[in-house]
Amino acid sequence: MVDPANTVGIPVNPTPLLKDELDIVIPTIRNLDFLEMWRPFLQPYHLIIVQDGDPTKKIHVPEGYDYELYNRNDVNRILGPKASCISFKDSACRCFGYMVSKKKYIFTIDDDCFVAKDPAGKAVNALEQHIKNLLCPSTPLFFNTLYDPYREGADFVRGYPFSLREGVSTAVSHGLWLNIPDYDAPTQLVKPKERNARYVDAVMTIPKGTLFPMCGMNLAFDRDLIGPAMYFGLMGDGQPIGRYDDMWAGWCIKVICDHLGLGVKTGLPYIYHSKASNPFVNLKKEYKGIFWQEDIIPFFQNVKLSKEATTVQQCYIELSKMVKEKLSSLDPYFDKLADAMVTWIEAWDELNPPATA
Repeated sequence: MVDPANTVGIPVNPTPLLKDELDIVIPTIRNLDFLEMWRPFLQPYHLIIVQDGDPTKKIHVPEGYDYELYNRNDVNRILGPKASCISFKDSACRCFGYMVSKKKYIFTIDDDCFVAKDPAGKAVNALEQHIKNLLCPSTPLFFNTLYDPYREGADFVRGYPFSLREGVSTAVSHGLWLNIPDYDAPTQLVKPKERNARYVDAVMTIPKGTLFPMCGMNLAFDRDLIGPAMYFGLMGDGQPIGRYDDMWAGWCIKVICDHLGLGVKTGLPYIYHSKASNPFVNLKKEYKGIFWQEDIIPFFQNVKLSKEATTVQQCYIELSKMVKEKLSSLDPYFDKLADAMVTWIEAWDELNPPATA
């Protein structure tokens, strides 16, 4: 049995890393009491809260936090007709927070994620570890068997090419979870009591050409490097699929990172995932995705972006055209999704115009 950390008595960090360069994005439908546990690590930072569901509901945020709160009325007001690209009644709505942020870095966390303990019983400052991951290079072109060579106590092993030891910029840091694993509905049904108590003290770069299942509940990224591609798709209300929002974004960002020579890391930090969602509800949301992913994943494995695509936006527009061409035959939903991808980029560029010289 694994329990969350007790953070009572831990002082708020007086020298938080990247305090003025990072926003924390939280999608929610409920009061954010879980932030009390995170106070020592997260209170110094600015929060962007994206309220899903009923916009008239009052969301309580613990005292002392600096935050902006957006509901569906705000999304409609700010984006106008382009608000159609932001999902409703689904945690995919979090990507609106990515769009309105003006910071270089984003950390996003779900409201059922608590502070984890490391094997020594110490509370894990997940955000600090994400920042360390993002500020250190990645090594996607050659796998290091001691995992992240830039961590203290590690290095490049014998046989690692010296020409590749500089690494590449890290765009994404993907964290993991203790207690409730991020399983799909069929696995939840087969293993209803399974809990993850394994804390693996490792960070690794996902190799170039390798896709991965990205989970959005404990995730950080460099908004300047990959932000426009961090779109969680059309999910939830009015859509035939759910619980694939972060998966879709993960597949998109990985092929774009590979193309642009950027890195994606996974492993530390851990959070404590407190609540298992209902597997029968999840199955209703996932079942089409479970079938579709057998075609979607080969599609992404074969994506080849052009040499002319040198920005994230250009890559994403090319990718949207490929989705329309290759996946629309799978289901009309993908034609709609491809259009939403274009709308997302248009809305992103409107809110984030390129700096002029």
